[in-house]
Amino acid sequence: MCILNVNINETEKNYPIYISNKNIDNLQTSIMQEVGNNNYIVVISQKVFNLYSKLLNFPKEKVFILKDGEKEKNIKNYTKILEFALSKKLTRKDYIIAVGGGVAGDLAGFAASTYMRGINYIQVPTTLLACTDSSVGGKTAINTKYGKNLVGAFYQPKAVFINVNFLKTLDERQYKSGLGEVLKYGFIEKNSEQNEEPNLINFLSQNYEKILNKDILTLIELIKICIKIKISVVEKDEKENNLRMILNLGHTYAHALEVISNYKYTHGECVSKGTAKAFNIALKLGKIDKEYKFICEDLIKKFEFQQIPEYNKNKIIQIMTSDKKSQNGKIKYVLPVGYAQVETFDFTPEELTDIL
Repeated sequence: MCILNVNINETEKNYPIYISNKNIDNLQTSIMQEVGNNNYIVVISQKVFNLYSKLLNFPKEKVFILKDGEKEKNIKNYTKILEFALSKKLTRKDYIIAVGGGVAGDLAGFAASTYMRGINYIQVPTTLLACTDSSVGGKTAINTKYGKNLVGAFYQPKAVFINVNFLKTLDERQYKSGLGEVLKYGFIEKNSEQNEEPNLINFLSQNYEKILNKDILTLIELIKICIKIKISVVEKDEKENNLRMILNLGHTYAHALEVISNYKYTHGECVSKGTAKAFNIALKLGKIDKEYKFICEDLIKKFEFQQIPEYNKNKIIQIMTSDKKSQNGKIKYVLPVGYAQVETFDFTPEELTDIL
């Protein structure tokens, strides 16, 4: 068991992150120790329920099963979760527990942030993407027809329980999707201003075979590195006023890809494509050299992400202008500017058309 702590200025927002490879049938006991005598509901993804419901052993009457897929992160399911919580008479002291990937976590977290103006919630991530990224930091949201994550809140969980054994049954595509997000952390590491620099780029390059083979000890170390980087960023800038923008490397393009493809591709696949685009733009603008761009391309190649075709750039840019980070008609774009360093730039749609 490894315990990391998120320490945001306000004491009530601080919370622990438990990273473990204990048997999953011990997990419910640990979660209930956090919940105590309070009431709760569990929002769990369909696949996780099918695989682990007996081991997790939550009472059936407290479980809300959420279908899998990014399209399920919508206002309809958000409303259903609120109504389920109301039917179970949850109060402000009670809990919503999210068990699943980023969709379950984002959706249940947003429901928790608005139910009775905010109740407790716990994250139990079961995908690599959720373990390394979305379960930590308090971003919650739902998607709309106008774009991804346009309705949401910054709302920190009370605790995060990461058990790497969930990753053993994760299908290859979803597993690699998480690696798309993991790569991002390597390219922003120096910006996070940690006391230590684990050199994630080298770690990924040297251990990619172990990572692809889901070596448990390697995965624990990988998750710890990524979360430490994210904690360092979130503690300095909880609500993305400045520094936290660096976590969007590859995401401006990725979110547009997800929307234009109607979520045909996973988030991580789109992030890997968006990251490669960011490196291309940075080289074109003279922000990085060819050697560093090659390092990026080599890592992406090692992890064998699904190839995504090129979409109409004008339509892509049109979607980008609706992104929640766009301001005053300009699109915010995170670009690499040196080894493991990035900066945020503002482009007009016309400028991006020329650059892309």
